Amino acid sequence: MAKDVKVELRRKARVRRTLRERAYGRPRLSVFRSSKQIYAQIIDDEKGVTIVSASSIEKDNRKDLKTGANVDAAKVVGKLLAERAKAKGVKEVVFDRGAYMYHGRVKALAEGAREGGLQF
Repeated sequence: MAKDVKVELRRKARVRRTLRERAYGRPRLSVFRSSKQIYAQIIDDEKGVTIVSASSIEKDNRKDLKTGANVDAAKVVGKLLAERAKAKGVKEVVFDRGAYMYHGRVKALAEGAREGGLQF
């Protein structure tokens, strides 16, 4: 078990290191996926501040979605995050998938954010 955690941490660190090299001052769209929900936030790493966030656990999303653990929920969260980011004046971000594969819910969240108007 401990070995799996170390592998995941190394993978996450590798992704973040690559993002830092290629960010060019853009904020980072970070994704966290649990077994029951999905969360996303846009972070300004230079200031160390979260600009906007969205998740499937928010009250409005809980009413509309059957569960927070499917592709549909991830797409809704991505669109919601993009709307909030546009309201704050954020148009371009760097996508931080963390240690997760770009597949399934993570990919759906990214596609929803792109449909909402974010560029990455």
